[in-house]
Amino acid sequence: MKTVLIIGMGRFGQHLTRKMLEMKNEVMIVDQREEALEALLPLVTSAKIGDCTNEEVLHSLGVGNFDLCFVCIGTNFQSSLEITSLLKEAGARFVVSKATRDIQAKFLLKNGADEVVYPERDIAERVAVRYSADNVFDYIELDEDYSIYEIPPLKEWVGKTIGEVDFRARLNSSIIGTKINGETSFLPGANHVFRAEEHLMVIGRKKDIDKILKHL
Repeated sequence: MKTVLIIGMGRFGQHLTRKMLEMKNEVMIVDQREEALEALLPLVTSAKIGDCTNEEVLHSLGVGNFDLCFVCIGTNFQSSLEITSLLKEAGARFVVSKATRDIQAKFLLKNGADEVVYPERDIAERVAVRYSADNVFDYIELDEDYSIYEIPPLKEWVGKTIGEVDFRARLNSSIIGTKINGETSFLPGANHVFRAEEHLMVIGRKKDIDKILKHL
């Protein structure tokens, strides 16, 4: 469990708050608008109405006591930049700021952000990959080269084991999980038998998995 401060209760901030709570973290939320906080008030550890570009407001939060601080302001980059810088100056341990463009990320990283996320860009890339290929059920990009794909098994694999297919050596990728009817089993062994109805979670370089996708 971690202590988390989330500043900015737009759509991303609210979704992040709910997910952090689901994962049993202690969460404090802040926004200038009271109505943005209302739906989450019964769920979070604490909440505050305030403008975090004001140093007094920000210092009153005790930012050094949080394991993670998120700046989720998407409509006013100047405010996001100021808050990111003030958080670090106030002793925040780890600051994650939201950006929509690379130029914003550069400024945020230079002004105190330990990490920058691009939620709109990331979901757009994920959706594009998923719906561009008929047999990709889900997709998670890990970095420029490696990704996780959720795909069906090839017809010629069905009834054979992972070891018989010699998956890793032949395809230069690894199966980290299998899914049937929404239930996931992780790290299947070499004796796992491929089933036509299952989904495979495959990790590898994009260029290697693209070779598999061409045969689906």
